[in-house]
Amino acid sequence: MKPTPTSSSIEDYVKVIYAFTEWQDKPITSTQLAVRLGVANSSVSEMVRKLKDQGLVDHQPYSPIRLTPAGLTLALAMVRRHRLLETYLVRELGYTWDEVHNEAERLEHAVSATFIERMSAKLGHPTRDPHGDPIPDADGRVTMPPSHRLDELDPGHRGRVSRISDHDPELLRYLEAHGIGVNTELVVVGRRPFGGTLAVRKVAHGVPGIAGDDAGALDLGDEAAESLWVVTVGTHDGCAVQELAGGSLMSRHSAD
Repeated sequence: MKPTPTSSSIEDYVKVIYAFTEWQDKPITSTQLAVRLGVANSSVSEMVRKLKDQGLVDHQPYSPIRLTPAGLTLALAMVRRHRLLETYLVRELGYTWDEVHNEAERLEHAVSATFIERMSAKLGHPTRDPHGDPIPDADGRVTMPPSHRLDELDPGHRGRVSRISDHDPELLRYLEAHGIGVNTELVVVGRRPFGGTLAVRKVAHGVPGIAGDDAGALDLGDEAAESLWVVTVGTHDGCAVQELAGGSLMSRHSAD
């Protein structure tokens, strides 16, 4: 049985629904989906009804939106396309990491499945895109690194940047200007007094700075701190952060 043809709008919707929950468990609402897509709430309501009719989402009035197994399968296929295209644009065509998101958005609906798989082979079947987001494999399996959001970490915590949200190109340029990218090691100095910024320091030559020492610390506002995810490196006294385990999210075969 052939799959039901889908429009680029449907593909965009399921991809955004998936991306919203990829790094946290709370499902997306219609209002949040409208903001993410830059469309009116009425447009979202109409499209969600269409997605539900096609068996791609579960949704009840005034409730969050969740992908069905079929919707998740489609979403992972689109995420794979998008992230492979971003990786190709950076590695092979010299794009910077703040330029690739919109370009990949335009290309992902136009290229064939054969093109995507040949591009993956050309790249050596990468597992992460330029921003650290995991690339689903050809069977829809996703391996998530055991990551904490930076603003959840306590002073003295040390970690390696595993992912940086690509929602704001200006933020990407700011972080790059300060030498922070995927795989950069950071140590948390702590919050500034009275609800201030989060101070962090880069780890130089494998030797972290000391929490509480401001020399060379970089202050990150809430938007920046909430956009960085890190994998814990080592331990520190009195750590209050729960250990995480990464792993495979799902496979397309399990969604059938």
